[in-house]
Amino acid sequence: MTIKIDLTREYEALVEAYQREGLDTSLFEGRIAAIIISGDKIIGLNNVPGVKIKGEEIENGVKAEVTIADNVELPFPVHLCTGYLKSEGYQRVVFDINVGKNSKVKFISHCIFPYAKNFAHEAVTRIKIGEGSSVLYDDEHVHGEGVRMIGKTEVDVGRGARYTGRFSLTKHRAKKLKLEMIARLDERAVLELESKVKAVKDDSVEIKEVAYLEGAHSRAKLRSTVIAFDRARASVINEAYGLGDYAKGHVECHEIVKGDADVQTVPLLRVKNDKAELTHEASIGRINEAQLIQLMAKGLTEDEAAELIIKGLLGE
Repeated sequence: MTIKIDLTREYEALVEAYQREGLDTSLFEGRIAAIIISGDKIIGLNNVPGVKIKGEEIENGVKAEVTIADNVELPFPVHLCTGYLKSEGYQRVVFDINVGKNSKVKFISHCIFPYAKNFAHEAVTRIKIGEGSSVLYDDEHVHGEGVRMIGKTEVDVGRGARYTGRFSLTKHRAKKLKLEMIARLDERAVLELESKVKAVKDDSVEIKEVAYLEGAHSRAKLRSTVIAFDRARASVINEAYGLGDYAKGHVECHEIVKGDADVQTVPLLRVKNDKAELTHEASIGRINEAQLIQLMAKGLTEDEAAELIIKGLLGE
């Protein structure tokens, strides 16, 4: 890992934040392709064979280009680390990711804002996946109490390619979150989008997932889970458009409300090809009564049983 000498302390502070959260600090090792961002500075950068990362410091943030060559299968993930160590401010990051043909790669993206009290973060990610490639993108967030986040991801999934995108904000406050993920699928492309968010106090959450099944035999699954406590508000929109011959899409959303939270979910399916097929299932409301009773019969209190069910829904 190439580290700018004058920013060594910031680099070490981010690694310490990872350790406190129990995250994998091996992601900072030299064998892993990575870009490490703190505020509007690139404090670490590492390339490996088959991966080229170029970064540019811009006003209030960083822009980076990530290129994966053809026929590359990486044994380790590509690490995209975005940090902000002050309590107030604004940060904008832009990622342009191009994956060549017949490659297999995993990205781990971490946003680390441990001290945020009045902080706004804007992230724009554009991903283009070449024919026959497979991409897994894990996006996990560690926030302080006062983060306003806007995230937009656009993905083009090439012929016979696969993209799995997972967003998780379950251990820290969402405060204000606006998340949009849009994907376009070519012939026989496969898409999986999954978002998991826990909202508490007066958090505000907006999630929108959209899949355009343009190619013949393309497939997509959109899944969202939101747990809203206290006075939190959440709006979830899942859209799927069946455009290609024999395209198949499925939308699945599960939202749980506890306290005075206010949650709405909108599944939107539109078919413009009589050979396409789209389906959806949705549930919204309180924790499943039968599951509560079953767990309480084993000796758990109602709160303990509810917490166990919620952890199961969030995959914790």
